[in-house]
Amino acid sequence: MSNETVSQPRKCILRSLGMIPYEVAWEMQRSLVKERMEDPGLDDTLLLLEHPAVYTLGTGADDKFIKFNPKTIPIKVYRVERGGEVTYHCPGQLVGYPILNLRYYQQDLHWYLRQLEEVILQVLNHYQLSGERIPGLTGVWVEGYKVAAIGIKVKRWITMHGFSLNVCPDLKGFNRIIPCGIEDKPVGSLRQFLPEITLEQIQPQVIQAFAQVFEIDII
Repeated sequence: MSNETVSQPRKCILRSLGMIPYEVAWEMQRSLVKERMEDPGLDDTLLLLEHPAVYTLGTGADDKFIKFNPKTIPIKVYRVERGGEVTYHCPGQLVGYPILNLRYYQQDLHWYLRQLEEVILQVLNHYQLSGERIPGLTGVWVEGYKVAAIGIKVKRWITMHGFSLNVCPDLKGFNRIIPCGIEDKPVGSLRQFLPEITLEQIQPQVIQAFAQVFEIDII
């Protein structure tokens, strides 16, 4: 009998939250990160959810990419600690916030970004959609339309923020901004290519792809 110990996959707790205000999910992430900074042995967590309409800007985001006066519309605008420029969240968009301790994976932010893109690419492949990366940019495109955005924050190798996948949202809110600061590449959704697609259908595929890409057990 071999004395070698077979390492078990790392466990990741899934929390499917449905529709939740941005500030509530933001505080939840910060709490989860703080707990793991105090006890690095805690299991990872994946939050999957939708947000009511909201705009967020990364730490160094340029206000010139916002085409409106935030005081004149009822939609909230937050400047948060993730990287990247301005983006828009709304119903019909699946948002994922992985709280992972990268010390158990790879302590490499570029690796982590590419892994998040790979999750989306595998989901698209399940639906026979050809997703692609664009060199020098972060996110995933289908036929020239950006369908997934990614923006992260990592503190002591523990991640927060994450990805958003446009499944079946009303895209009009993107018209008020230059999404991610990219002027020449339009934002799209999976509904353009899969007219009957729903978040309920996509979510299990995202969970499965996330587990495969990060080689973890979702619990």
